[in-house]
Amino acid sequence: MASINLKGSTSGEITISAPAVAGTNTLTIPASTGTMIINDGTGSIEVPAGTTAQRPVSPAQGDLRYNTTESQLEIYNGTDWQIVTTNAYPYDIEYIVVAGGGAGGWGGGSEPGGGGGAGGYIASSTSVTPTTAYSITVGAGGAVSNSADTNGGVGNNSVGFGSTSTGGGGGTSGGSGSLSTGKDGGSGGGGNGYNSQSGGSGTVGQGNDGGDGAGNPNYAGGGGGGASAAGANGASQVGGVGGDGSNWQSLGTYYAGGGAGASWSGGTNSAGGAGGGGTGGKYTGTQTGTAGTANTGGGGGGAVAGAASGAGGSGVVIVRYAGSQRGTGGTVTSSGGYTYHTFTSSGSYTA
Repeated sequence: MASINLKGSTSGEITISAPAVAGTNTLTIPASTGTMIINDGTGSIEVPAGTTAQRPVSPAQGDLRYNTTESQLEIYNGTDWQIVTTNAYPYDIEYIVVAGGGAGGWGGGSEPGGGGGAGGYIASSTSVTPTTAYSITVGAGGAVSNSADTNGGVGNNSVGFGSTSTGGGGGTSGGSGSLSTGKDGGSGGGGNGYNSQSGGSGTVGQGNDGGDGAGNPNYAGGGGGGASAAGANGASQVGGVGGDGSNWQSLGTYYAGGGAGASWSGGTNSAGGAGGGGTGGKYTGTQTGTAGTANTGGGGGGAVAGAASGAGGSGVVIVRYAGSQRGTGGTVTSSGGYTYHTFTSSGSYTA
């Protein structure tokens, strides 16, 4: 027998019984929550139906009906009739957008080149709408310099969720290319160690300035700027270390470290900043600059004695949200109650 059971309090209830049918149909309104629970097996609920012209004259907020004109389920929100959709609610994500790092400067003759600036680093959050595709661009690192007339290449921008991070500035080359300063970018490139050229400027909110080069007799290139620190100045024949990058969400991985400037014979091979920054060359040792690490946005190391500079590291875009996987795109992993989508190349994130 089918029945409708109404509970108005914790101790009382009303049951309305219908003629016997196959199975039992129960309508329950618990007193504790006022929630109506409908248990009808594989059956269905029939709601009022009619054309648009047959809508109630004075509907109340929350009224529900099927519109046969539009073939849509609709609900009255107190002002207008709205289509009832099955779309999921928007949800929140956190993300970083890191641009490609700049390349280090070439060491014309024996002059130490400056380190490349890190790619711009943006950490933010937003709300995304399910089934919507969001375009992702991952910028390439700056090209190496093999000429005194060519400074280290500037990195390429990365884009995601309305945020554009700026490519890292190239380090300044020595020799005849020494008349310019380190290039501006997400973080600035370092100045060369020929005649104390200054480092380039970083973009506010994305990175820091490159360090200055030290001229005769100290000959040392400045370090490229990083996401969380400026590049160090070259001094006493020792190239400036690259500025450190940022440790996103304190997860232990750094991004957007600056490349180190090159050193003269009395120095050492200076280190790039944490977050993929390349090592600088040294006149009497390894003269080439080391490339920035791929998919960190690290700047390349400066070179000396006519050697090639280090290229900038490519950028990266990472998305995370709480709970199990909801979106698609990138390389998907999970850790600590979060789902991560890592983009090492351009693509799209579908929420």
